[in-house]
Amino acid sequence: MHITQLNHECLLHLFSFLDKDSRKNLARTCPQLQDVFEDPALWPLLHFRSLTELKKDNFLLGPALRSLSICWHSSRVRVCSVEDWLKSALQRSICSRHESLVSDFLLQVGDRCPNLASVTLSGCGHVTDDCLARLLRCCPRLRALRLENCARVTNRTLAAVAAHGHALQTLHVDFCRNVSAAGLSHLRSACPRLALRAEHSAAMIPDQPACGPPAPGPSVRKLLPR
Repeated sequence: MHITQLNHECLLHLFSFLDKDSRKNLARTCPQLQDVFEDPALWPLLHFRSLTELKKDNFLLGPALRSLSICWHSSRVRVCSVEDWLKSALQRSICSRHESLVSDFLLQVGDRCPNLASVTLSGCGHVTDDCLARLLRCCPRLRALRLENCARVTNRTLAAVAAHGHALQTLHVDFCRNVSAAGLSHLRSACPRLALRAEHSAAMIPDQPACGPPAPGPSVRKLLPR
C-alpha cells in the first residue's frame, strides 16, 4: 500500500510522530502530503531548542496551537543577560543579530494563535514586558506562563498578568532578576488563586537604570581625576 492511499486522518497521525524537519521534507514529495503539513490540526504543540529554528519554514502557526516552548541554552544566553550599558561592542554586535527575533515571533503567535494555553520561555533575554503584555491580551485562554532567565522581564509583566491574565492559573518567573519582592507581593494580593513561583528572582541583583552605572560614592570620587 502506498502512503498516499491513506486517508487524511491517518496521514495526520503518521505526521504527528515526526519532527518539524521530517514533516517538511515529507511534505515536499507531493501535493497531498503538503496539504497534511498545512493542516492546523497537526500543530497543537511547538518546541524550539534554538533561536535559529524560529526562522525556518518547517512549521505552521495557527489556531490549533495550544502549547509553545522556546528554550535556548547556549553560551550566547549569558551575553543576552548582560545589562545593556555593560556590553562590549562585540557583545552588542552578537545581540543585534537576534535581539528582536523572539519578540517578533511572539507577535505572530498573538495574531494567529488565539487559543494558546501554555507558553514557556527560557533564556530569552531580549523578551520585553510590552511583548508579554500583548501576548496576554491576544491570547485570553492562556493558562500557564513560564519564564526563566528572562533578564528584561520586570514588575510590568506582573502588572500585565493582573490586568489581562484572567485565565492564567500558573505563572513562573524564575531567575528573572528585575522582578522585585514588592511586585510579587502585589500580584499575590491581586491574584490569590494564581500558582506563582519565582525561584531566586526577588533575591537577585536588579539591573541599574538604562542611563548607566550608579554614580560613585564619596570615597570613590576622591580617587577620580578632576
